[in-house]
Amino acid sequence: MATYAPPIPQIVTHRAESSKPQGWTSWFTTTDHKRIGILYMVTTFVFFLLGGVEALMMRLQLGAPNNTLVTPQVYNQLFTMHGTTMVFLFVVPMMAGLANYFVPLMIGARDMAFPRLNAMSYWLLLAGGLVFYASVFWNPPEAGWTSYAPLSNSYFSPGGGQDAWIYLVHLTGLSSILGAINLYATIANMRAPGMSWGRLPLFVWAILTYSVLIIFAMPVIAGAVTMLLTDRHFGTHFFDPANGGSALLWQHLFWFFGHPEVYIMVLPGFGVVSEILPVFARKPIFGYKAIAASTVAIAFLGFLTWAHHMFATPIPEAILVFVMLSSFLIAVPTGVKIFNWIATLWRGTVEFKTPLLFCAGFISLFIIGGISGVFLAVFPVDWQLNETYFVVAHIHFVLMGGAVFTIFAAIYYWFPKITGRMLSEGMGKVSFWLMYWGFLITFLIQHVIGLDGMPRRVYEYDNVGHLALYNQISTVGSFILALGVLVTVFNVARSVKSGVIAGPDPWKANTLEWFTSSPPPPNNFDVVPRVRSVEPMKDIRREVERRSAAPAADPGGATVPAGAMQVGV
Repeated sequence: MATYAPPIPQIVTHRAESSKPQGWTSWFTTTDHKRIGILYMVTTFVFFLLGGVEALMMRLQLGAPNNTLVTPQVYNQLFTMHGTTMVFLFVVPMMAGLANYFVPLMIGARDMAFPRLNAMSYWLLLAGGLVFYASVFWNPPEAGWTSYAPLSNSYFSPGGGQDAWIYLVHLTGLSSILGAINLYATIANMRAPGMSWGRLPLFVWAILTYSVLIIFAMPVIAGAVTMLLTDRHFGTHFFDPANGGSALLWQHLFWFFGHPEVYIMVLPGFGVVSEILPVFARKPIFGYKAIAASTVAIAFLGFLTWAHHMFATPIPEAILVFVMLSSFLIAVPTGVKIFNWIATLWRGTVEFKTPLLFCAGFISLFIIGGISGVFLAVFPVDWQLNETYFVVAHIHFVLMGGAVFTIFAAIYYWFPKITGRMLSEGMGKVSFWLMYWGFLITFLIQHVIGLDGMPRRVYEYDNVGHLALYNQISTVGSFILALGVLVTVFNVARSVKSGVIAGPDPWKANTLEWFTSSPPPPNNFDVVPRVRSVEPMKDIRREVERRSAAPAADPGGATVPAGAMQVGV
């Protein structure tokens, strides 16, 4: 009697390609999480380029003392639109795009929990961006990306630009909340068989925490901008001290959202790094449980430290001491992550591919940003540095070094899965080194500019000391950084059509998205594999090698060629 052998694993067999929607108009009605993820990523990258142009214009203005390239009003508008674009229209929704595309694939789901709600989230984001940028045709906002009262009231900002900023926050905030609820529901309820909480990919842990942070933080800024809108148009005085309101209330509400927002922006990047490093170190991640736990700890502590953005305001010293100590405490789980990442690379068989370079660059830049953050967490030091370019340098090391470099790492790592093509390694490495050194030249010297006393948020400065030289160096660095970004843009545009065919698993990676074809079919998986560890693809490859050593027999006695079927549940 013939014996039954279990199905032979095969990483890719799909039969649903014919059901893929056709034509460019299908993108307007799609509910496929992968297409929605691509829409997010392309849209937000366009906004990133716009925000980068705004930054270059500001650096040109500051490239020489007493420059008159732009007027003070235009500079304020550029400053406001740059900061708002990078925070609300690039980093947060770009992370949502990566999550949309890869979370269902990584957990073995065929789509998001609520596909139509997922599509609605994207269109709300696009509407917010279009409303915001439409303000350039009448009167762009100029109260800064934080829109502090009273600068944002109807007296100092009478035009419609500030209202467009409010609508942007409402629309993108609603987009983020709906998307976060969808991601949470998907991760909680749609995981593959065997994928317990202790086997979730670390990127999924990061997105889960990101989603919880959004659900708790976004309603606060939504309420704040609603109060600001009624102050501007309906006669209320929430933020008007002359009529019983408080300008300080805006800062509390904004930073109660704004400090968790920092971790909303960087935690998914931490997840990206935690997925990429073990792949190119060719060894398991060091301290999986510690990294997952530190992600949750960072999210919790992030809600306790919002007032460290307000050290220069009249707050009792006892509260300042508490906020200072909690700011120090949040460095502990972050340090745990950095230690584990370095330990993962230690004595690994390291392959210096472009995704790994961007991750290594991120680690070095984020450490510098963390060190400068420790200085700013000491409130007497912050009193001296708060309104200087030292803070500008710090926030860019944390946010651009912590978010943008990880986004570029994700682009180079997951581009083969999205398109089926490889990006050029040579151009990728050129892009990395231009961006890395351009970033250091631009922002490292801004610490010195701040220590020399140059205020931030000024459009001109006098030719005293070495300020002219320092600012010229920073401006040159910004254009080197921009050139590095453009190299990646060219690399992507070229590789979409003519890149080397990637295959389903070009990196020999660890997580389930590499189980499907590249790009994945609409249904993601014909058969969802059972997960038996935190590295399911390693398990699948070992099983393929083991079973393909000899042909297997089916129940009727016929042989089944090795690799003919997918792994069953």
